[in-house]
Amino acid sequence: MLSTKVTCKSHGQDSSYFLGWQEYEKNPFDPVHNPSGIIQMGLAENQLSFDLLESWIARNQENDWFNKKGGSIFRELALFQDYHGLPEFKKVLAEYMSEIRQNKVKFDTNKLVLTAGATSANETLMFCLAEPGDAFLIPTPYYPGFDRDLKWRTGVEIVPIQSSSSNNFKITKSALENACQQAQKLHLKVKGLFITNPSNPLGTSLSLEELNLLITFSINKNIHIVSDEIYSGTVFDSPRFVSILEALDPRISTRVHIVSSLSKDLGLPDSMSKILSDKRFIGKYVMENRKRLKNRRKMLVSGLDKTGIKCLESNAGLFCWVDMRLLLDSQTFEAEMELWKKMVREFGLNVSPGSSCHCSEPGWFRVCFANMARETLELSVKRIRALVDSKLGINVK
Repeated sequence: MLSTKVTCKSHGQDSSYFLGWQEYEKNPFDPVHNPSGIIQMGLAENQLSFDLLESWIARNQENDWFNKKGGSIFRELALFQDYHGLPEFKKVLAEYMSEIRQNKVKFDTNKLVLTAGATSANETLMFCLAEPGDAFLIPTPYYPGFDRDLKWRTGVEIVPIQSSSSNNFKITKSALENACQQAQKLHLKVKGLFITNPSNPLGTSLSLEELNLLITFSINKNIHIVSDEIYSGTVFDSPRFVSILEALDPRISTRVHIVSSLSKDLGLPDSMSKILSDKRFIGKYVMENRKRLKNRRKMLVSGLDKTGIKCLESNAGLFCWVDMRLLLDSQTFEAEMELWKKMVREFGLNVSPGSSCHCSEPGWFRVCFANMARETLELSVKRIRALVDSKLGINVK
């Protein structure tokens, strides 16, 4: 017998986002051993600059890894540590977070809490800020995993803030008010606004004007703001990234909570203070990584454009928000799912359907580009061209 928490559907594991992963794991692509397998384009992982990190580690492997001036730090690491994280690591992490944000903002290490990844940080915030049955407003489209991470164990509800392609999925004042009204109809108490900046899956960052809109709205409603900024280090093009701290109003300063991570910037879920302390290396790494992300995105966008498929203009992230509405048999979410199944099963491409991100319009897909070799991305584009040919009955050169 299992608990109702385990058997309920609020975990979101039946989403097409996770089902695609299951299909991939049954038949994963390998250029040598399984060249006809499914290519994983649903994983927002940054592998483009692993060689830089590997070179750093090779140069800095030392026998005295646990040594410091005055003796070994082994005892310091082995004995009791502050619940909020190692002070030394928090110091260099705060400095790195500021540098990624062009030193426009500073982070107080006394207000910095370390967790095992952004997922647990987001869930912890839900436990701290809301009661079961309370709600958070989230702009759509949003990362499919939030249905699990924010709701499942906390009992918190998500009310979508709807957006559309007519204004490139920008958040509007009317959409914010409509979401509040929807929460009221559902008898839900709104405790906060949850944003992802830069956006996953859009790959766009919020402007200062948009942030001011969100802050003013939250002040008027007397609610919290959680700003998930884990993609802040992936901004590879203009406009520059603007953290919500830059727009912070003293009236809401105690109700704004920022989530950050190293997994998207450095491609390392578990990094070390020693790497972050190497300012020269980090500076060069960030610049080169942004260059590689920009070039890789250009490669995907250019390849898709030749097939007649367009992408939302973006400046950040590890993915593109791809418009495949012309390939739908009808402008419905049922047709979107049929197209997605065809991509996975017949053309060996696992991408994330817009419906899994709660997009209000069928036909949009999140396609990741930074988790594979260049040759694999080229093959992915060829498979998409074949998909277009099969759907539209044309031969795309």
